[in-house]
Amino acid sequence: MPDHIIRPATSRDVDALAQLMVAHARYEQSIIEEEGLASRFEKHLANPDQGLRCLVVEQNEQLVGYTTFIKQFSTWDAGFYIYLDCLYLDESTRSQGIGQELMEQIRAYASIEGCRQIQWQTPDFNTGAIKFYKRLGARAKSKERFFWEVQSP
Repeated sequence: MPDHIIRPATSRDVDALAQLMVAHARYEQSIIEEEGLASRFEKHLANPDQGLRCLVVEQNEQLVGYTTFIKQFSTWDAGFYIYLDCLYLDESTRSQGIGQELMEQIRAYASIEGCRQIQWQTPDFNTGAIKFYKRLGARAKSKERFFWEVQSP
């Protein structure tokens, strides 16, 4: 019997999720706006019309990992795919097969939704993740990612 549970996130998870998101951003050497993060995330998690999916990994009644993903459209493929936005596991839970379990659950969801692909990105310095994804059979595609800030009205 596994010592962890993978389940959909609920509103009671948002504070612990926010802590994992901060740890994830630091791991990827990125900036994250911590103030109000939990409440901003909860707003989207609570709105099923937005399509956000979030799975959490619970071990000993504590969250030790999460993944977020959403269904998106590809013009060139004229079909939908799943965009995996985040997958993060606490360092103590890595290399135990949990990441593969998460990816398999996302893959099953993609199949049910009629999606032919799952797409994601990771920093080029995250060699552990890159090796993991290649072991899954995923292929890499080099692109530049751009950010263009938008001011709220």
